Amino acid sequence: MADETNRLAGIAYISVDGQNYMLAGELSYSPADVERESLVGQDRVHGFGETPRAPFISGSFRDAGTLTVKDFNSMTNVTVTLELANSKTVIGRNMWTVEAQEVKTPEATFEGFSGSVTEQ
Repeated sequence: MADETNRLAGIAYISVDGQNYMLAGELSYSPADVERESLVGQDRVHGFGETPRAPFISGSFRDAGTLTVKDFNSMTNVTVTLELANSKTVIGRNMWTVEAQEVKTPEATFEGFSGSVTEQ
């Protein structure tokens, strides 16, 4: 068995309300709930502005024969759990799907979620 203590990236798993889904790739997440922008005047930096931001989990999911994309689109108030290669668990609570899922048939893939995200 290989030593996995130094593994930082690679293998990842995703489940929604306990149901595992095929993760094709491009998994990303952000727990940030604010976005800041520098406010620069002609004379100096004046400070910053802050606006709310929706944390998100995004990925490219595989459209398996057992999956109905329309059901995926109707997901609201779900819990999304990520298990990452570095042993970190990321949990999205009260998540909902964003945008209308569009399946790309060459690879049978579609995209992701928005809501509250925490790292453990």
